[in-house]
Amino acid sequence: MPKGLKETSSLITISQSFTEAGVDTFTEERVDLQLNPLDNEVFVVMAIDINAASPDVNANLNSATFCSVSTTSRATIGSIGDSNVLGVAQKDIKNDGVSAVGFQQLSPETPTASALEYVGIIATNDFFIQILGQNNLIPKACQARLYGYRAKADASTYAALVQSEMLSQ
Repeated sequence: MPKGLKETSSLITISQSFTEAGVDTFTEERVDLQLNPLDNEVFVVMAIDINAASPDVNANLNSATFCSVSTTSRATIGSIGDSNVLGVAQKDIKNDGVSAVGFQQLSPETPTASALEYVGIIATNDFFIQILGQNNLIPKACQARLYGYRAKADASTYAALVQSEMLSQ
């Protein structure tokens, strides 16, 4: 248990699925955690699962599907180099006109729950999932699942977590 937090629920899984607004169009989905800020409630993320739809084989073009999960709203797909991003997934098809090869990248490749206490703490009332396709023929979908629990933070910890989250935009 992270210092300054008191667990108030058992394990919770939160799942979300959505599709790009149009072909190769950045799209973001807001997921409400229904936290109670009056009680300094936060969500401790223990693991993340992100699934990006497979990109389309498209003539002589490389194609891809990118997904990210973040604690704050974004205008672009995130990377694990961004402090507000909890995880990313990417599927690519490299096509030279003769042959095509598929690749997949996931991060975090979440360690088992016993290896880490948590992978992130969400202090505001929601999190966000982003998707973007590249050179696809139809809009692509993304699914994400967060595993975690609700916790109550002491006042100073809560203030620090909210400020840190808001500054990471």
